[in-house]
Amino acid sequence: MTLTSSALTAPRYLITDMDGVLWRGQEPMPGLVEFFRFLRAENVRFVCATNNASTLAEKLAERLQGWGADVTPDEIVTSSTATADYLATILPQGSRLYVVGMEGLRAPLRDRGFKIAEQDVAAAANVAAAADVAAVVVGIDWNVTYNQLKQAALLIRRGAKFIGTNSDRTFPSPEGIIPGAGALLALIETATDVKPIVIGKPEPVLYEMSLKRMNAVPGQTLVLGDRLETDILGAVRLNLKSALVLSGVTTREELTHSDYQPDWVFDDISDLIKNWAMINAQFTMHNS
Repeated sequence: MTLTSSALTAPRYLITDMDGVLWRGQEPMPGLVEFFRFLRAENVRFVCATNNASTLAEKLAERLQGWGADVTPDEIVTSSTATADYLATILPQGSRLYVVGMEGLRAPLRDRGFKIAEQDVAAAANVAAAADVAAVVVGIDWNVTYNQLKQAALLIRRGAKFIGTNSDRTFPSPEGIIPGAGALLALIETATDVKPIVIGKPEPVLYEMSLKRMNAVPGQTLVLGDRLETDILGAVRLNLKSALVLSGVTTREELTHSDYQPDWVFDDISDLIKNWAMINAQFTMHNS
């Protein structure tokens, strides 16, 4: 099949999920290296966007580079980096934050010039310091304590904004399905009666920050993912074209019963490349 990308209305930007699309478990997907070579050859700008808030973008880039894929840290947007980018648009530089989360969340916040509050900032002896905390930011933390959750709740009740990296209720681990960041958000919401502003998919902020990172035209952007309830729903909410790959968690049966649908469905990223000309043609038709 001859590939073409000459039409101005063809996809010129791509937001792709990672786990289930680019790799599964500890193994790269077949065709991973060829996928990124193809995007470079077709002059398609991309970001790899993930709800993962525990790992630095640099580490994810190193993982892909270790498999031979041409991806830089600047081409990766995690829910943590999107959270830092978002907070930079609503808070003054140097604002103090109380963080429940790991280094994958703390580092992007520090890089954006935010100050991380001490762990006992909400204690009775630190009322003045607590008043200076602009936001409580919550992501997954494998070593979270009751005291951290208590401090977060107290600060939110005193007026701090409540920000969550993502609302994933569960996380697939080698031990089985365990609580995710969304479970921590639910606990704090129950304790405060305050709903968090959530950054990750399917909420719009992560995709908005990804578009901004590329200076992308929404009508020329394709979203690629393996989860209906995050990747595809997020695209639908922002009226972005989307493609689902069946190499991750979503099955054809689940797709059949879904209230929302992707624009295209492929077996995996290799199958998507084979059908890129068809995507180009349909983009042109939809946007003409």
